[in-house]
Amino acid sequence: MTQNQDFSVQIQQQLTRAVETLRAGGVIAYPTEYCFGLGCDPRNQHSVERLLEVKQRAATQGVILIAANLTQVEDYAELDGLSKLERIQASWPGPNTWLLPAKPHVPTWVRGKHTTIAMRIPGHALSQALCRDFGQAIVSTSANRHGEPALLTTESVVAELGEELDFVLDAPVGGAASASTIRDAISGEILR
Repeated sequence: MTQNQDFSVQIQQQLTRAVETLRAGGVIAYPTEYCFGLGCDPRNQHSVERLLEVKQRAATQGVILIAANLTQVEDYAELDGLSKLERIQASWPGPNTWLLPAKPHVPTWVRGKHTTIAMRIPGHALSQALCRDFGQAIVSTSANRHGEPALLTTESVVAELGEELDFVLDAPVGGAASASTIRDAISGEILR
Protein backbone atom coordinates (compact mmCIF):
# COMPACT_ATOMS: atom_id res chain seq x y z
CA MET A 1 0.00 0.00 0.00
CA THR A 2 1.30 3.44 -0.84
CA GLN A 3 1.69 6.16 1.77
CA ASN A 4 -0.53 9.14 1.06
CA GLN A 5 1.57 12.09 2.22
CA ASP A 6 -1.22 14.64 1.79
CA PHE A 7 -3.51 13.01 4.37
CA SER A 8 -3.36 13.34 8.14
CA VAL A 9 -2.28 10.33 10.17
CA GLN A 10 -5.88 9.83 11.28
CA ILE A 11 -7.21 9.86 7.69
CA GLN A 12 -4.38 7.57 6.55
CA GLN A 13 -5.29 5.08 9.30
CA GLN A 14 -8.93 5.20 8.23
CA LEU A 15 -7.93 4.73 4.60
CA THR A 16 -5.90 1.67 5.55
CA ARG A 17 -8.85 0.25 7.50
CA ALA A 18 -11.23 0.96 4.61
CA VAL A 19 -8.97 -0.94 2.19
CA GLU A 20 -8.68 -3.85 4.61
CA THR A 21 -12.47 -3.92 4.89
CA LEU A 22 -12.85 -3.96 1.10
CA ARG A 23 -10.33 -6.81 0.81
CA ALA A 24 -12.27 -8.77 3.44
CA GLY A 25 -15.47 -8.47 1.37
CA GLY A 26 -17.00 -5.69 3.45
CA VAL A 27 -19.27 -2.80 2.49
CA ILE A 28 -18.06 0.69 3.36
CA ALA A 29 -19.22 4.28 3.11
CA TYR A 30 -16.77 6.96 2.01
CA PRO A 31 -16.84 10.60 0.86
CA THR A 32 -16.94 11.51 -2.82
CA GLU A 33 -17.16 14.85 -4.65
CA TYR A 34 -20.83 15.44 -3.75
CA CYS A 35 -22.01 12.94 -1.15
CA PHE A 36 -21.05 9.77 0.64
CA GLY A 37 -20.83 6.68 -1.50
CA LEU A 38 -21.30 3.01 -0.68
CA GLY A 39 -18.43 0.88 -1.86
CA CYS A 40 -17.27 -2.71 -2.10
CA ASP A 41 -15.12 -4.95 -4.27
CA PRO A 42 -16.94 -5.31 -7.62
CA ARG A 43 -15.33 -8.75 -8.12
CA ASN A 44 -17.08 -10.07 -5.00
CA GLN A 45 -20.66 -11.01 -5.91
CA HIS A 46 -21.75 -11.42 -2.29
CA SER A 47 -20.41 -7.95 -1.39
CA VAL A 48 -22.17 -6.28 -4.33
CA GLU A 49 -25.44 -8.07 -3.55
CA ARG A 50 -25.15 -6.99 0.09
CA LEU A 51 -24.48 -3.37 -0.96
CA LEU A 52 -27.55 -3.43 -3.21
CA GLU A 53 -29.61 -4.82 -0.33
CA VAL A 54 -28.45 -1.99 1.96
CA LYS A 55 -29.27 0.56 -0.72
CA GLN A 56 -32.54 -1.22 -1.63
CA ARG A 57 -31.60 -1.02 -5.30
CA ALA A 58 -32.47 -3.54 -8.01
CA ALA A 59 -29.57 -5.61 -9.28
CA THR A 60 -30.72 -5.07 -12.88
CA GLN A 61 -29.78 -1.37 -12.68
CA GLY A 62 -26.05 -1.99 -12.36
CA VAL A 63 -23.63 0.12 -10.33
CA ILE A 64 -21.06 2.83 -10.95
CA LEU A 65 -17.39 2.05 -10.45
CA ILE A 66 -14.74 4.62 -9.56
CA ALA A 67 -11.09 4.16 -10.43
CA ALA A 68 -7.79 5.79 -9.55
CA ASN A 69 -6.54 5.89 -13.14
CA LEU A 70 -7.20 4.86 -16.73
CA THR A 71 -5.54 1.46 -16.22
CA GLN A 72 -8.16 0.59 -13.61
CA VAL A 73 -10.92 1.77 -15.95
CA GLU A 74 -9.54 -0.48 -18.71
CA ASP A 75 -9.89 -3.50 -16.40
CA TYR A 76 -13.66 -3.20 -16.92
CA ALA A 77 -14.28 -1.04 -20.00
CA GLU A 78 -13.35 -1.44 -23.66
CA LEU A 79 -11.80 1.88 -24.63
CA ASP A 80 -10.19 0.93 -27.94
CA GLY A 81 -11.87 2.69 -30.83
CA LEU A 82 -14.01 5.05 -28.74
CA SER A 83 -14.37 8.26 -30.75
CA LYS A 84 -14.97 10.29 -27.57
CA LEU A 85 -11.95 8.92 -25.67
CA GLU A 86 -10.12 12.27 -25.62
CA ARG A 87 -13.25 13.98 -24.29
CA ILE A 88 -13.66 11.28 -21.64
CA GLN A 89 -10.05 11.55 -20.52
CA ALA A 90 -10.27 15.36 -20.42
CA SER A 91 -13.29 15.12 -18.06
CA TRP A 92 -11.31 13.11 -15.47
CA PRO A 93 -10.56 13.38 -12.68
CA GLY A 94 -13.90 14.92 -11.87
CA PRO A 95 -17.61 14.28 -11.28
CA ASN A 96 -18.17 12.85 -14.77
CA THR A 97 -19.44 9.30 -15.10
CA TRP A 98 -19.37 7.68 -18.54
CA LEU A 99 -21.29 4.64 -19.79
CA LEU A 100 -18.54 2.67 -21.51
CA PRO A 101 -18.70 -0.60 -23.43
CA ALA A 102 -18.21 -3.33 -20.80
CA LYS A 103 -15.57 -5.97 -21.33
CA PRO A 104 -17.05 -9.47 -21.77
CA HIS A 105 -15.89 -10.64 -18.33
CA VAL A 106 -17.79 -7.89 -16.42
CA PRO A 107 -20.44 -9.76 -14.42
CA THR A 108 -24.14 -8.91 -14.43
CA TRP A 109 -23.98 -8.15 -10.69
CA VAL A 110 -21.88 -5.09 -11.71
CA ARG A 111 -23.36 -4.01 -15.06
CA GLY A 112 -26.94 -5.14 -14.39
CA LYS A 113 -28.95 -5.72 -17.57
CA HIS A 114 -26.69 -3.42 -19.60
CA THR A 115 -23.85 -4.03 -22.05
CA THR A 116 -22.12 -0.93 -20.68
CA ILE A 117 -20.30 -0.16 -17.44
CA ALA A 118 -20.66 3.20 -15.66
CA MET A 119 -17.23 4.50 -14.58
CA ARG A 120 -15.40 7.62 -13.49
CA ILE A 121 -12.11 8.78 -12.06
CA PRO A 122 -13.23 10.99 -9.18
CA GLY A 123 -11.91 14.45 -8.46
CA HIS A 124 -11.98 13.70 -4.72
CA ALA A 125 -8.45 12.89 -3.52
CA LEU A 126 -9.56 10.46 -0.82
CA SER A 127 -11.80 8.50 -3.22
CA GLN A 128 -8.90 8.26 -5.67
CA ALA A 129 -6.55 7.14 -2.90
CA LEU A 130 -9.02 4.46 -1.84
CA CYS A 131 -8.96 2.95 -5.35
CA ARG A 132 -5.20 3.38 -5.66
CA ASP A 133 -4.49 1.71 -2.33
CA PHE A 134 -7.05 -1.04 -2.98
CA GLY A 135 -5.34 -1.65 -6.32
CA GLN A 136 -8.44 -1.56 -8.49
CA ALA A 137 -11.78 0.11 -9.12
CA ILE A 138 -14.49 -0.04 -6.46
CA VAL A 139 -18.27 0.24 -6.49
CA SER A 140 -19.54 3.78 -5.95
CA THR A 141 -23.25 4.29 -5.47
CA SER A 142 -24.67 7.06 -3.33
CA ALA A 143 -24.99 6.13 0.34
CA ASN A 144 -28.74 6.44 0.69
CA ARG A 145 -31.71 4.19 0.25
CA HIS A 146 -32.86 4.09 -3.35
CA GLY A 147 -34.96 7.18 -4.08
CA GLU A 148 -34.01 8.98 -0.85
CA PRO A 149 -31.85 12.15 -0.60
CA ALA A 150 -28.07 11.83 -0.73
CA LEU A 151 -26.22 11.67 2.59
CA LEU A 152 -23.66 14.46 2.89
CA THR A 153 -22.11 13.88 6.34
CA THR A 154 -20.61 11.04 8.32
CA GLU A 155 -23.28 11.55 10.97
CA SER A 156 -26.13 11.17 8.48
CA VAL A 157 -24.57 7.97 7.07
CA VAL A 158 -24.15 6.46 10.53
CA ALA A 159 -27.71 7.44 11.54
CA GLU A 160 -29.26 6.03 8.35
CA LEU A 161 -27.10 3.01 7.53
CA GLY A 162 -24.50 2.54 10.26
CA GLU A 163 -25.70 -0.84 11.54
CA GLU A 164 -25.58 -2.29 8.02
CA LEU A 165 -22.08 -1.13 7.08
CA ASP A 166 -18.70 -2.60 7.97
CA PHE A 167 -16.86 0.73 8.02
CA VAL A 168 -17.51 4.45 7.49
CA LEU A 169 -14.55 6.58 6.39
CA ASP A 170 -15.03 9.77 8.41
CA ALA A 171 -13.93 12.68 6.21
CA PRO A 172 -15.68 15.54 4.38
CA VAL A 173 -17.26 15.31 0.95
CA GLY A 174 -15.79 17.39 -1.85
CA GLY A 175 -18.32 20.20 -2.04
CA ALA A 176 -19.77 19.57 -5.53
CA ALA A 177 -23.27 21.00 -5.94
CA SER A 178 -24.78 17.81 -7.38
CA ALA A 179 -24.12 14.17 -8.19
CA SER A 180 -21.86 13.28 -11.09
CA THR A 181 -23.07 13.84 -14.63
CA ILE A 182 -23.69 10.56 -16.47
CA ARG A 183 -23.01 10.50 -20.22
CA ASP A 184 -23.15 7.80 -22.86
CA ALA A 185 -19.66 7.35 -24.33
CA ILE A 186 -21.00 6.38 -27.75
CA SER A 187 -23.74 8.98 -28.30
CA GLY A 188 -22.51 11.67 -25.91
CA GLU A 189 -26.07 11.96 -24.56
CA ILE A 190 -26.36 13.26 -20.99
CA LEU A 191 -28.45 10.84 -18.96
CA ARG A 192 -28.22 12.64 -15.60
